[in-house]
Amino acid sequence: MDDPPEGKRGTFVALRIRNYRLFASGQVISNVGTWMQRIAQDWLVLVLTGNDPVALGIATMLQFAPTLFFSLWAGVLADRMNKRKLLIGVLAGMASTALVLGLLDVTGVVVLWHVYALCLALGVFSAFEVPVRQSFVAEMVGRDMVPNAIAINSTTFNLARVVGPAVAGVMITWVGTGWVFLVNAISTCAVIAMLARMDPHKLHRTPAVPRQRGQLREGLRYVRHRTDILVVIVLVFFVSTFGITFFASLPIAAATVFHRDAAGYGLLSTMLAVGTLAGALLAVRRSARGRPRLRVLLGSAIAFGVLEIIAGLMGSYLAFAIALVPMGFAVMTFMTTANSTVQLAASPEMRGRVMGLYMLVFLGGNPIGGPTIGWLAAAFGGRAPFIVGGALAATAAALCGLFLLRKEKRGENVPRS
Repeated sequence: MDDPPEGKRGTFVALRIRNYRLFASGQVISNVGTWMQRIAQDWLVLVLTGNDPVALGIATMLQFAPTLFFSLWAGVLADRMNKRKLLIGVLAGMASTALVLGLLDVTGVVVLWHVYALCLALGVFSAFEVPVRQSFVAEMVGRDMVPNAIAINSTTFNLARVVGPAVAGVMITWVGTGWVFLVNAISTCAVIAMLARMDPHKLHRTPAVPRQRGQLREGLRYVRHRTDILVVIVLVFFVSTFGITFFASLPIAAATVFHRDAAGYGLLSTMLAVGTLAGALLAVRRSARGRPRLRVLLGSAIAFGVLEIIAGLMGSYLAFAIALVPMGFAVMTFMTTANSTVQLAASPEMRGRVMGLYMLVFLGGNPIGGPTIGWLAAAFGGRAPFIVGGALAATAAALCGLFLLRKEKRGENVPRS
């Protein structure tokens, strides 16, 4: 069944569409492999450098910095080209980087510069893959089911976030890091195979945008004149840059505030993952009922900010860990709602460029947020990143809500939801 009647739609309605079902099944496998590689890659860098945190930071920077330079151009290509074929090509590149790193590792010839070079290559491919994949969702399921598909994607991602690191830990202990990279290469090929099996005639494609000068600027102008999209992107920048900084703030809190080891940090990550998984599952249920609501977007951002402040004020390790669950729930509600809102608001011929900008803002704030978190923790203690980040997230959401309310009172066209 490729187009379920409205009255018969269920919680996982997007999975009734064969093309999306193929994609989602491949993503389940691939996401587990991706999380496995992240753990193995960090561990390999530490092994090669004698636990040098600076080297680990360089590897992370090389992998995520390309987003700043290529994300917008990826959106342009997504609007110009066949997204399915483009995605297959990019994923083939990502699989190749994992394969090369795995072979270098298992043969015992890997050195640090190999890891750095392949981190950079993977970062370039990822900078193109994410906007293309995000904008391809609407082509697989159609406009009405975009929120449900995005919520399902978030669910599979967070399931993999729980399973992947655990499997990686066992594999690293038994057979070393190299085989983890090889497994990830195979898992990426699973998505390629599923994309190849899709029926292109059942995709909801719009005519490709002809190549011409100024298309990137055209996309930026489009967002600038769409208040509903611009406000969401601004809000995402503040929440993701200063609030969603768990990659840095959680290990800092575990080590400096609660004086825990790696196992203690792992438990905090698990508690956060429990919350985000629950938020993703509720998003799936909510998305089956209709379009994302603006008040859910703003309310979840405010709730996340407040809960992050509360977590930062918790006096004991156990209370802090428990507080991460509702915080993860709120942030996942915000992320899925923001993504759905932007995708549904964007015109089909602009969706690739809009999602390129969206992902640039969502991921590109890390070079700002990371150092800021480190400075706050060094100057004011390990609780400061949570308190300040939460305050900025909640304040930004409140100001965006007031801005939209003022425009509505002036009679300007702001979508009601």
